[in-house]
Amino acid sequence: MGSEQGPRNPFQSPRFGQLATFMLLPAVASPASLDVALLGIPYDGGTSYRPGARFGPRAVREQSSLIRSWHPVLKVHPFERLRVADCGDVDVVPISIERTYEAITRKIDDVLSLGALPVCVGGDHSITLGILRSIARRHGPVGLVHFDAHPDTWDEYFGSKFFHGTPFRRAVEERLVDPRRMIQIGIRGPLYGADDFAFHDQHGIEVVRIEAVKEQGASWAASRLERLRGGPVYCSFDIDAVDPAYAPATGTPEVGGLTSYEALSLVRALQGLSLVGADVVEVSPPYDGPGQITALLAANLLFELVSVIALGR
Repeated sequence: MGSEQGPRNPFQSPRFGQLATFMLLPAVASPASLDVALLGIPYDGGTSYRPGARFGPRAVREQSSLIRSWHPVLKVHPFERLRVADCGDVDVVPISIERTYEAITRKIDDVLSLGALPVCVGGDHSITLGILRSIARRHGPVGLVHFDAHPDTWDEYFGSKFFHGTPFRRAVEERLVDPRRMIQIGIRGPLYGADDFAFHDQHGIEVVRIEAVKEQGASWAASRLERLRGGPVYCSFDIDAVDPAYAPATGTPEVGGLTSYEALSLVRALQGLSLVGADVVEVSPPYDGPGQITALLAANLLFELVSVIALGR
């Protein structure tokens, strides 16, 4: 039987008493007293090809049980420096992207009002718009580091302004992001036409294509992040930034991407930026390979993000 709010969403991970939490951290009902609130957002109503990312938070929780607590490269113990916990899943609305955005924004508003920093696991990339609406309400237009195979700045798809290919166009239009402080890394693959990057040219968005990463190296790509220092920055990591050889479980895979090592190195390069939030999105467990390698990589990226945040506190 359902509660007064209606039937339980079967795609949510169990909130309390669950077998797995992110990185085996405590499960808490409220982000009060936390420095970092980890949240699942199990929504994939914005996908345009393969669904399944609604199961991403559950899979990442399970694979993150292997994460240990000391980062030997960054030399930090994030869970000693920060109070971090799993705050469960946002109560998304699988049949409505607009109502899901409202639910996401309300939850992130709550996290920010209590002094915690949100780090979210999706879900498809459409969820980032709901997060940014809350982030910008608190910080104003933020800088953005966006790891992805796709620019996600198309105008509409299937007659809708909202899907996982439009969040950053909407974010610029709504003044949630300062496009002059926005960098996209890992972009590649066929496009619809030569004008697909006209929006970037118009607004001054920097694109670091995968060819530049491979030809000039991850260290060079990391150096491009230096100009974002001095202001609030949000990081959004679409798992399809990584080559499907390393991360096959995603809704819109593109060959020729980052290696797992390059992905970890580039996230570590966020050290020194003023991160005000982050997400890892587009893990679609039905397409994962033996050993759930995509969810395992996402879990490690989650640990990298929390470690970088710890160094900044």
